[in-house]
Amino acid sequence: MRFLVDESLSPTLCEYLASDLDTANHIRDTIGTGAPDATILDAAEKSGQIVLTADTDFGTLLARSERSRPSVVLVRDLLRLSVTEQGLLIQANLGQIRGALEAGAIVVITPDDIRVRPLPIL
Repeated sequence: MRFLVDESLSPTLCEYLASDLDTANHIRDTIGTGAPDATILDAAEKSGQIVLTADTDFGTLLARSERSRPSVVLVRDLLRLSVTEQGLLIQANLGQIRGALEAGAIVVITPDDIRVRPLPIL
């Protein structure tokens, strides 16, 4: 999978997402900071990336547009954790959400829970 880490999260998270199977880029290195969320969604869809964000607006945009791509991983309540703890938590749960993300989904990860909502949201 290819991840696009939103500017609401640390670029260091890219290190935890990159592996033999996956790549990750931060928004500042690809699109640039300050890009509207709709622009980020369009760019992620065109490049086949999954958006990793703490911004709840992405879910709203996907629901309103009835899009089935790109998948979005929304991290909630992780910002109180260190970047290392955030990265390890996301990394530890990638295996169980991989199929949903590849099929098209919004995945919400909290320190205590994971919720998966298939796309499109109708």
